[in-house]
Amino acid sequence: MTDTTHPELRVEDRLRPVPERTRPRRRIGAILLGTGLLLIALNLRIAVASVGPVLAMIQADLHLSGTGASLLTTIPVVAFGAFAFLAPALAARFGIHRLLGVSILALVVGITLRLQPSLFSLLAGTVIVGAAIAIGNVLMPAAIKHDFSHRAGLMMGLYTTALFIGAALASGVTIPLVSLTGGDWRTALALWAIPAGIAFIVWIPQALRSAKTRRAHEGVIDTRETASEPPFRAILTDPVALAVTALMGLQSLSYYAALTWLPTFFQDHRMSAHTAGWMLSYSAFPGIAASLVSPTLARRARPTWLPVAISVALVAAALGGLLVDPTRLAYLWMTLLGLGQGALISLSLSYIVLRSPDTHHTGHVSTMAQGFGYLVAGLGPLGLGALHHATDGWTVPVVALLALLPLQLVAGTLASRPRHVLAGRDAVVSPSPSR
Repeated sequence: MTDTTHPELRVEDRLRPVPERTRPRRRIGAILLGTGLLLIALNLRIAVASVGPVLAMIQADLHLSGTGASLLTTIPVVAFGAFAFLAPALAARFGIHRLLGVSILALVVGITLRLQPSLFSLLAGTVIVGAAIAIGNVLMPAAIKHDFSHRAGLMMGLYTTALFIGAALASGVTIPLVSLTGGDWRTALALWAIPAGIAFIVWIPQALRSAKTRRAHEGVIDTRETASEPPFRAILTDPVALAVTALMGLQSLSYYAALTWLPTFFQDHRMSAHTAGWMLSYSAFPGIAASLVSPTLARRARPTWLPVAISVALVAAALGGLLVDPTRLAYLWMTLLGLGQGALISLSLSYIVLRSPDTHHTGHVSTMAQGFGYLVAGLGPLGLGALHHATDGWTVPVVALLALLPLQLVAGTLASRPRHVLAGRDAVVSPSPSR
């Protein structure tokens, strides 16, 4: 297998010992690179998670139906899938690091557009937000595989943790921001452009890397066919890639449905808007804990499907509890939901890296899993909103989420098998300890 850790170096250069005086600089560079990646990750869920707590306000202000309101969270999730397929060609043209910089800058623009007092600006900003996050979603696993291949497990854990922290901040702080801005939900949503702007500033040195380094990264996730690498279409029927994609799509569908409608669910059960937003935010804390340990469990657990089974069981218990007693034991149900969803999201992203033998394949699997997966996930907020509107209640929507869990279990079991994409039925990956 070709060493892609530092492709800009020749083999004989990589074999030479690193001079003592250059080691601190490399260490500082790695820290800055890792910090920039995690700041970008922090912003990849904020723009979506911040809408749920104020969805009822938006619906009332703009006179939207339940289905129409759900479009505000459905559009970015669908965009996650649709625009994901553009990432490989764009990365081949501009390089991973520069494209990540462009995507986070576009995120700032999309969030800021929410200040404009029109439905068109809100929807246009939502599309831009979705496109920007879609590019970031695809590039992050490939960037981690490329720049931190020796610490992929640790970085994937930190990556998913940053996603959860961002979602928690947005869910818990948006309502207080509305209060601080005099009840103006537009300004409250637009303020989330600030952390995205900070991430862009920190990332500028990486985006302005030398042309030599940028050329070395070109083609890392290029889906065009070459003489030495398999084309993207080769993995479209690969059973390992299909399993990873199915798990990504099904767990994302459930996650974004809950992210969109749980605050409204609790408010319909006579919980205040502040408390309802806090409950969603609170669920991210157990999710953070689960996302940190899940990459290690994905590598070490035997049988390999055990982490998936436990995660699905936790989500099932949470949804069942919300049906029976939604408010009195709300903290218990949200703890279980956070643990289950946090583990499933982390496992889905980790399998993209673990089931890929190198950075090239990681880009292929990331594009497929997040492209098709998020197109499926977009049905979650829209479908749940439609079911709620049709039945004028929450029993049928929650039962529908429960019905999807067996499918998640099957997909996760298949994705957990220690095999690489395009490796053949008899090629089994030897277990390796998490680093």
